[in-house]
Parts: sequence; C-alpha cells; structure tokens
Amino acid sequence: MKRAAFLGLGVMGYPMAGHLAENGYAVTVYNRTAEKARQWTEHYAGGAADTPDAAVDGADFVFTCLGDDPDVKAVLTNAAGALARGAIVIDHTTASPALAKSLHGEFAELGVGFVDAPVSGGEAGAQNGKLAIMCGGDGAHVELARPAMASYGARIVHVGPSGAGQLTKAVNQICIAGLLQGLSEGVHFAARAGLDIDKVLEAISGGAAQSWQMENRAKTMAADEFDFGFAVDWMRKDLRIALAEARDNGARLPVTALVDQFYADIQAMDGGRWDTSSLIRRLSDAD
Repeated sequence: MKRAAFLGLGVMGYPMAGHLAENGYAVTVYNRTAEKARQWTEHYAGGAADTPDAAVDGADFVFTCLGDDPDVKAVLTNAAGALARGAIVIDHTTASPALAKSLHGEFAELGVGFVDAPVSGGEAGAQNGKLAIMCGGDGAHVELARPAMASYGARIVHVGPSGAGQLTKAVNQICIAGLLQGLSEGVHFAARAGLDIDKVLEAISGGAAQSWQMENRAKTMAADEFDFGFAVDWMRKDLRIALAEARDNGARLPVTALVDQFYADIQAMDGGRWDTSSLIRRLSDAD
C-alpha cells in the first residue's frame, strides 16, 4: 500500500484527501487547525499528524493544497527534513510559477520530485473526483503520481516543465474572469429587459454562448445567491499572480486587469467570501 501525506484540508483538500483514502492509499493528513484533521479521520480511514514533518515521514507521495506562496513555503520548509529520497511532492495550491521553480530545484537536491499541479473544477469537482489538473515538472514524476491524482482528477495533463502548471492555471483564471463579467452583463441585461431568465438560458445555452459558468452559475446569479463556490478573495489572489506574470512576460491583459478591479469592488461590499459569480452584484447594486 502506497503511503501518502495530505497537507491542507480546506474545501478542496478535505475531499481530495478522502478520495485518496478511498482508493487504497494509506493517508496521513495535516491541517493548521488540528480539529479539521481530527474530523477528517472520523470520515475516512487514515491518520492525522500534529506537524507537517510528522505527516510526511515515510510517505511516497506528499500532496499540498494550501492558500498562497507563504503557506506553501512554511509548510514544506517544515516538512523538508522528513521527506524520504524518492518521494514526490505534488502541490495543488494555486501559487506563483517562481515558487514552483524554486521548490523544484530545492527538492531535486534532496532526491525528491516536485510537481506543480494546480486544479480547476471547484469544490464540486473536488467532492465528485472530477477535477482538471494541470501539471508542471519532470514527466517521469508526473507519471508516477498520476494514479494517485486520478483518485480525484478526471483530466490530468502534463503541460510542461516546472512552473508550467501554475502558468496554465493563470490562463484558466484569465479566461474565467472575462467570461464571468460577460455572463454577469448578459444576465443583468435580461433582467432589465423583463425576460424570463430560464427561457433565455434554455435558448442560448445550446449555442456559442454556452459555458460551464453559464450552466452552473447563471441561475444562481439571477437569484442573487453567492454563498458557495470559489471565493472572490481567492480569485483576486490568482489574478494577482496572472497580472504579475503578464508584467514580466509582456502579455497585455486589459480585461483581466479591469475585472480584477471589479472584484476589488466586491470585496469592498464585504463580498470577499462570495462566489466569483457575484460580479453581477456590482451591476444590480447600481440600479
């Protein structure tokens, strides 16, 4: 039985670690709030550790799903001394490409593999084991980790060398940001025009306007429901990473930069924990 450590039991990490346990891995979890780790062990077969280094001791695979660069650095620095040679660290955090490259080099010196593997699909994707996983790093390490990631990933793509996974996640968030603003404006327009939103969506969702966001968020946007999903605070963190990379590589992201400021408006409305589809609130609140 392969041994795995999972560090970070947020809304994504908790079910992802659960899928690993249900698919035959001997899982030890760590979470900064120890009570969350204890709760996990009540639902799944596995153990909990009080520190990252205790969690990773003897693990073949180490998974992290944390908040931002400082969280990843703090947890993995704590764990580094306990990692076994030949282990592979798979970081599912959406973090910076620079951090991924740095950790890849540091762990290589220890004989440890490192894969930057941010995910897309949200809380529902994590719960249903249907995440899309974009992997950067050495191909051999990705392939060794693939069966484990398949416990919760429906699509696992090795997109390139270290850092490429994080860059691909930036592309993902750039595309979503502009799409959500367009969907917000469309739903807002339909409401102001007095249209039946259900009929509108039935009419257009089978054509070129169709998207995951339309299928999963348009009706809740129209109903002014945002207490779920991917939080605005996290989206702003992701867009910060994308915009910083764009400044370095010369990419022009005018719509992304604008939508980032729209999300700042949502935060100013105390909506930092609302779902990203809450962009429509800026429009409806202006009525």
